[in-house]
Amino acid sequence: MAEVMTTQFWVGLMTIIWVNIILSGDNAVVIALAARSLPARQQKKAVFWGAGAAVVMRIILTIVAVELLKFPWLKLIGAVLLLWIAVKLLVPEEEGGDGIESSSNLWTAIKTILIADLVMSLDNVIGVAAAAKGSIVLLVLGLLISIPLVIFGATMLMKLMERWPVIITLGAAILGWVAGEMAATDPVLAQWVNDNAAYLHWVAPAIGAAFVVILGKALAARAKKEHKTVIDLARGEPKA
Repeated sequence: MAEVMTTQFWVGLMTIIWVNIILSGDNAVVIALAARSLPARQQKKAVFWGAGAAVVMRIILTIVAVELLKFPWLKLIGAVLLLWIAVKLLVPEEEGGDGIESSSNLWTAIKTILIADLVMSLDNVIGVAAAAKGSIVLLVLGLLISIPLVIFGATMLMKLMERWPVIITLGAAILGWVAGEMAATDPVLAQWVNDNAAYLHWVAPAIGAAFVVILGKALAARAKKEHKTVIDLARGEPKA
């Protein structure tokens, strides 16, 4: 367990917790929606068992992802996906949630939570697998710590994000940083980077973080402008 005594381990652990919390907001909403029609005494059971099963499933999926990222080109593909996920995080989404059905049956609610979490966990799996950098101990510990925080602190977390949007921007930037690290350490590039451009281990993550924030903010501004135009047209007002 010498790994636990290193600074790299603790930095990685905090990164995994932060990434998972930032990316699990939708999953927390799914849990709330799926359990909302249950009797009060069963809601806690649905949250506990549904989230518990989701934790086990996500650990298995992420361990698989960690192993896959050892193959050539897959880290580069994962980096591109992670950049897209991070940029999407900064673009406002349509109000929704109608796709998640509530249930008055405990086991049906748990099944709904599990299926929805499986469908929605691509971003979490890729982000956490990248942050773990091959350490299964770090991966499992990070998920075990962060997922309960998401479940029981979801409401507070969403309120904090609404009050201080910079939290979301910071989270997206961290994902961009991790994506840059992934690209620079892909087996196809790793040896060349180490021999000829070691500075890319810092420059690539910085570029990834900057890319995410700049593009994400630009797309968010465009989406806001288009939304305003639609509202103006609906009111019969001329375009600005």
